[in-house]
Amino acid sequence: MPELPEVETVRIGLSQLIVDKQIAAVNYDWPKSFPNAAKDVQNYLIGAQITGVRRRAKVLLIDLSTAYSLVIHLKMTGQLVYRGAGQRFGAGHPNDSLVGELPDKSTRVTFTFKDGTKLFFNDQRKFGWVRLMPTLEIEQLDFFQKVGPEPLAGDFTAGQFRQRLMRRPRSGIKAVLLDQTVVAGVGNIYADESLWGAKIHPETKVADIPPRQVMKLYEALRAVLALSIEKGGSTDRNYVDAGGRRGSYLTFANVFRREGKLCPRCGTVIIKTRVAGRGTHICPHCQMTPKML
Repeated sequence: MPELPEVETVRIGLSQLIVDKQIAAVNYDWPKSFPNAAKDVQNYLIGAQITGVRRRAKVLLIDLSTAYSLVIHLKMTGQLVYRGAGQRFGAGHPNDSLVGELPDKSTRVTFTFKDGTKLFFNDQRKFGWVRLMPTLEIEQLDFFQKVGPEPLAGDFTAGQFRQRLMRRPRSGIKAVLLDQTVVAGVGNIYADESLWGAKIHPETKVADIPPRQVMKLYEALRAVLALSIEKGGSTDRNYVDAGGRRGSYLTFANVFRREGKLCPRCGTVIIKTRVAGRGTHICPHCQMTPKML
């Protein structure tokens, strides 16, 4: 599933390409991917102008001149791909649909703009969706009511971070980082990278982490997320951003997908294990197990 930096990369790219464009038509092949009333589509989507592109956690919001918005959740295999005259952009799940001819068998929704350019929503497994709804009602969706604060927000402090973690004091820290109701948008890659940066074993219970290490974790998490956004996300296979560049964060990763290689901090061999139901990469020397602390 795309994580916060990947979805932010989509937002940045689309902001450069589709704002001010007018929607001329929409086509879809799977009702669950585009569960919208035909009347709303005709009245509030067709002919509407795009006024902005936003992100909340891992969800994209495309605002329209009709006071409606397209709410897009990529889920496991979703992609958004823009194709125009001399312009190509694609981000999301890394498969060939990002760079191949479209529409293809994974294309669920196609938006055609007045100038002839197109935005494709592809989704192999059909878990993602695009919903059209009044902009003012978005915050009332169950997801938005439950999701935690943005970790990169300017007003999100280390103290607030610790308070959010302490909602689950007896849980392992990695499981808590992955909990979207605690902090928004953090997935497997950035949980592993930030825990390595703070020298915390992913199974350590939240209540057992000293305040100074919580501060280090706060700083490490924000640093790795910011770096990944700068590098265009972690999708390094079949990814093309608005400038034609491929995501490159994983070339800078310290532990994720580096099992068998040496830790760049201490030289110990990185191992892969399983924590919170997810494949987890750690340095067994830098990140001691809770029993060794």
